[in-house]
Amino acid sequence: MRFRFIETHRTEFAVVTMCRVLAVSKAGYYAWRDRPQSARAVATTALVQVMREIHAASAHTYGSPRMHRELAAHGYACSENRVARVMRAARICAKQRRRFRVTTNSAHAAPIVPNTLARQFAVPQHARADHAWVSDITYIPTREGWLYLAVVLDLHSRRAVGWAMRASLEWEPSLVIGADREPTLL
Repeated sequence: MRFRFIETHRTEFAVVTMCRVLAVSKAGYYAWRDRPQSARAVATTALVQVMREIHAASAHTYGSPRMHRELAAHGYACSENRVARVMRAARICAKQRRRFRVTTNSAHAAPIVPNTLARQFAVPQHARADHAWVSDITYIPTREGWLYLAVVLDLHSRRAVGWAMRASLEWEPSLVIGADREPTLL
């Protein structure tokens, strides 16, 4: 690690000074630099190249277990732990699917309120404050679980008229009804 540092910074600093500061010998540094790569390092470099090709062919979905099986099918003999270690060092990682989470409950008996704005969010020039409000609910993941935030905005001033935050949507009074007043954290 020290020798690698010296090698990468030898154009900026004198090798003698870096060797003295890092407490290594000059002879040791030059011996390391002139030493050929080990057979294991050469094999690992070739393995990384094959892994990158397999990873690209799999649309970046293979983790170490599937990569190990694919390498074995191609005739490469190495353990799953080595495959995982080499993948980690080469920063080859599988894409993880986002977990689908149902956030809307449409099976309810409550009446559906008509959409009077009809998605016309542009406010006319002659409009005044408090002429049209819009609201929405968002879900915020935290370490202690989901938080639900309801915000009511005035379209004219783009100001938050009110908001409410809760750990559940099931409480009474409703989260959205609580958002039309002063901001609350329940």
